[in-house]
Amino acid sequence: MGVTGHTPPNDTPPARSASIWDVARVAGVSQQTVSRVINGKTRVSESTRAKVMQVIAELGYRPNRLARTLAGGPVSSVTVLTSDTALFGAAATLRGMEEAARAAGFSVGISVLGPGTSNTDVALRLNRPQEPVMVIAYDDPGERALRELPPDVPVTAAVERPDDGSGGDPWQVWLDDRAAAAHATRHLLSLGHQTVHYVAIPSSTSALPQRTRGWQDALRAAGRPVPEPLRGGWTPRSGYLAVRSLLADRSVTAILCGNDDLALGVMRAAREAGRDIPGDLSVVGFDDTPASAYLHPSLTTVRLDFEGLGRACFGLLLRRLQPEAALSLPAWNEPELIVRESSGPPPA
Repeated sequence: MGVTGHTPPNDTPPARSASIWDVARVAGVSQQTVSRVINGKTRVSESTRAKVMQVIAELGYRPNRLARTLAGGPVSSVTVLTSDTALFGAAATLRGMEEAARAAGFSVGISVLGPGTSNTDVALRLNRPQEPVMVIAYDDPGERALRELPPDVPVTAAVERPDDGSGGDPWQVWLDDRAAAAHATRHLLSLGHQTVHYVAIPSSTSALPQRTRGWQDALRAAGRPVPEPLRGGWTPRSGYLAVRSLLADRSVTAILCGNDDLALGVMRAAREAGRDIPGDLSVVGFDDTPASAYLHPSLTTVRLDFEGLGRACFGLLLRRLQPEAALSLPAWNEPELIVRESSGPPPA
């Protein structure tokens, strides 16, 4: 009687993984040259390096990290420190970092920071001493980790826009949330709204987030009233609760939200209050999450290139690790207002 669930043995031998010698043979170079390319050595011409990398990709060759370490070559790995992978901006930035690192032959470890992360804990999160690090520092845990990393660790970071709008640290990249929020506010004013109310995401790295500052900048520059910002959270429910009493005031005709999830809650509260969007209430979000184009009405929002920023953050790290290579930095797109159905003129 056969054993239930038993699978007969497969006599077909498993496919052999490509080796470093296979790469050398197909590329027409020596095994030592392939090793130099993998380990980031400089004694290889750019044309040879490009040819070897092309063959590595075609054959699906994966270097043996242990063998590289024993040979004295660097282990191509990087740790990403982030506080919340559930939020859209952090998740998209992380995706861009990981894709760029994997394309360059790096493995990526992810360590999620808690609110009480200490400097000792930050150091222990690295797989090995002096391992390169990327930090998603959009909030206080990320900023604190950035400050507390040992000084000998090569690090780059995706951060919130500096308050003064300067370049800041040369090893940091950022999106101009402040200018984007100002642009979204001016869009609503240009439609004829007398002012714009704002539902804010929580303050994270400063007393006043950059999106809040941009909204205020535009209203003040236009000489319009600046209402008190409403405190929201990150979720649709927090946006819903923040505006329920506000929507009873029919003079409120335009609301900018700190993210698309808040806008989703605001739109629900508006429907319950009998407010037509955009007939007598315009709603604008932030981040351009995948669902925003499919809401009813579709959501006007600010598109931020978080993935491009993540790729640029890794490109900056690679430049820091290989200064002699004179690597170019991947570009990322500037914030863009995506006008859809949820914004329009106020009622006559």
